[in-house]
This record gives sequence, C-alpha cells and structure tokens, in this order.
Amino acid sequence: MSSEINSDDEAALNMRGVRNLEEARTWLQARNIGDIECVVPDVAGVPRGKMMPTNKFFSSNTLTMPSSIFAQTISGDYPEDDDRFQYNPTDGDLYFKPDYSTLTVVPWETDPTAQLLHDAFTKDDKPFPIAPRNVLKRVLELYDAEGWKPIIAPEVEFYLVKPNTDPDYPLEPPVGRSGRPEVGRQSYSISALNEFDELIDDIYDLSEAQGLEIDTLIHEEGAAQMEINLRHGNPLELADQAFMFKRTIREAALRHNIYATFMAKAMSSQPGSSMHIHQSILDGETGQNIFNNAENEATPAFYHFIGGHQHYMPALMPIMAPYVNSYRRFARDSGSPTNLFWGYDNRTVGLRVPSSSPDARRLENRVPGSDANPYLVIAASLAAGYLGIKKGINPDKPLDTDNSEVMNKLPRTLLHAVDEFEADDDLLGIFGEQFVATYRAIKLEEYETFMSVISAWEREYLLMNV
Repeated sequence: MSSEINSDDEAALNMRGVRNLEEARTWLQARNIGDIECVVPDVAGVPRGKMMPTNKFFSSNTLTMPSSIFAQTISGDYPEDDDRFQYNPTDGDLYFKPDYSTLTVVPWETDPTAQLLHDAFTKDDKPFPIAPRNVLKRVLELYDAEGWKPIIAPEVEFYLVKPNTDPDYPLEPPVGRSGRPEVGRQSYSISALNEFDELIDDIYDLSEAQGLEIDTLIHEEGAAQMEINLRHGNPLELADQAFMFKRTIREAALRHNIYATFMAKAMSSQPGSSMHIHQSILDGETGQNIFNNAENEATPAFYHFIGGHQHYMPALMPIMAPYVNSYRRFARDSGSPTNLFWGYDNRTVGLRVPSSSPDARRLENRVPGSDANPYLVIAASLAAGYLGIKKGINPDKPLDTDNSEVMNKLPRTLLHAVDEFEADDDLLGIFGEQFVATYRAIKLEEYETFMSVISAWEREYLLMNV
C-alpha cells in the first residue's frame, strides 16, 4: 500500500486554506461541516456576511449583498450626500467571491461550522474599490509591478475589561483568578498574565484550530492590557489573521464573562492600545531585503521608505486613527507616539527602527491604533513607503533622545485628519476617488454622531459654571 497522501487527503488535513472549490468540498466533508459563514470585512473591520448551509453553498454560484455594507458608519448609520459623495439610492447588489485560502473552522460554534472570507466585485466583475481587502490588494499590485515583495508583522494591543452593559459607566479591569482586579501597571509581568491563564489557553486553542499563528502574547503596560504579536509574512495573509484574531479574542473572553476591547483609549487612566506594523521589502527575484546592501548598510530605498511615512502619515491619519476616541491615545508622555520623528530602537518616536541583523532591517510604524481596520492600516502604511521610494523623499535625521513630550505633525482631531486626507492628490491616485470620497463621508458622519452626545465632562464642568 502506498504511503503517499493524495491531493484530496492533503486538502482535508489542512487546518487553514485550500486551493479551489473541489478541495473545499473535500475539506468540509472531512469535518462534517453543516454551515458556512461567508464573511466580508467592512470599512470599520466589522465582519459582515451570510450564514448558509454547506449544500446551499455548493448549489449556488452567486453570493450577493447590498453595496451599502461598505458605506455604513460604526453606529450603523449612513452618510448624507455631498459634493463628493453621492450614494446610489437603489442600493444595488455586489457579488462576492470566496478566497479558498482563508477557509477554516469556527471553533467556538457548538455545531461544526466553517468560515470563508470573500472579496467584493461589481456587476461587471471588477473589484469593488471600497472593500478594504481590495484596497490592500491594489497597493500590493504596485509593489508587484516593481518586483518587490513586502513583508509585515502586526502587533495588536487590547484590554480585558469587566462586562459593561451601560455606556454611561467607565470601563474597569476584570477580576482575575486571584479574585482581585489589577490596579497598578504590570508591563511584561508573567504573574499578571497568569491571572487569566484559562482565557489565554482558550485564545491559543481557538487560534490553533483556525491555523492562526501567534508569535508571542505578552502583558502590556496597562491594567489587564495584552498584546498579540503575529509572525511576519505576506501582508494580505497577515491582515486576514489580524482581522480574525480580533474576533477570536473577543469570543475567548466572552467564555469567561469578560469583554475584550480594541478601543484605542479604553480607560482614561490607562495607556492607549496600538497596532504597530513592522515592514520590510524583499526583492522578488533574489529574496534579498532591499533595505540592506551588500556591505550590510542601509540603502537609499530604506531612507526613502521612512521619508514617505514622515511625509504622508499626517494625511493618512483617518485610517491610522479612525474615530474620535482614537485621538485620545496621542498624549504626551503616554507611551503612544506624539510625533513623526524616527530613530534606532527609540520608542519615543512614531517611526522606530528596531535592533536587528542587517538582513532583517525594517521599519516599525507605531502610529496606528488597535481600533483601526488592519487591511486599511497595512495598505496605507505600505502606500506611504511606496510613494517615499518612488519620489525619493528623504527623512530628517534619526533621533536618539526622549521625544515623548514632543507634539509634531500628527493631526490632533479627526476633522483635521480628514481635511488632510481628502486634499492629498498622491493618496487620491493610489486609493481612488470612490474610496476617498466614501471614507471621508463615513468619518464626517461619525463625527457628527459623536457631537450629538453630551459627555460627563461637559455636565461636570459646564452645568453650573458657565
């Protein structure tokens, strides 16, 4: 008897991903999957889609949803039409095609269930330009045309908090296995991490079941603040993983009557949560890091990549910091970047070059918040670097001093950021008018919704004093 595994058996053994429809059929049958979640990441990074029985999935070649799913605000509203954004009132359908490389189980479901990411297309079979996965693919096509292969690694921070069903009350750290909530800050503490051993075990187990690869999990500076580091690799695959990790961590936390939140600033007395993006570029033919030359020195491309980030990051802030709350994270001496300086192994600048071997030379973008859409953040960061290389933008000098108190270049409000985003012609050329107009309209509508709410601060200081 031959010991070789045929392609069908090999497909069935994969924890994550197959090549085509027939392999998907084998994979699903091997696991007795009865239902499939057909998932689409929206502009906010929220999973949208349809649940369908497996036999329905194979009997129908077409999955459709209204195009309005890519025009929703985070509160479920829709922007008003303006001179740049006009939504089609007929709300016609988009067509969604599965990416079989993302097929995996939904391990928290009681019945055998699979999930499969889909891409959005128009009726004439063109990628829908507002869908975040398509936005990232468009940026990666620019790199591919140059013969470059970008490599990224995200680091995503989040807080564990007590269940909060009344938004008028502030969030609080949860009670760990000791019966006490965290009070002080416990950066890198193993003991503080052990407080949530069972939850962390569930995160690892649920991730492994989906074929998601965690590099490390650490306790961050804030009370019950954690960080997941993902292994470096292909930008689209890592964006998919970051998207799925957020959902996985929330589900694991709910098993223990705890919320996991990716708000950029969840508690006023605690540090914010970021999504740092490590980036390098390989030559597509040689596999060599184009940021490093034969003498193990930094190349002009490396410096221009940094220069592009310094130049374009202010206009990209609506993507890096997409909500009003996001800008609360950027505070002096808070551990969050307040500037766009750069430096070697310096965590007080927005753009850090970590210590590494020369062939692993990379740039860490410390600006994005964990509330951002990972597809759009990675696309925007790579777009800034790409433009920097193509235009030969030089950075300023690296800094080795403490700059945690220095406010420099970054917009401090969502409105200021949107103004810069919509006015940048270079970014318009990469992201396209339809995406820029729609994203701008969504952010302005979200800002107006926020402004309709009276805060506790206003009642505290204005009620009887003005």
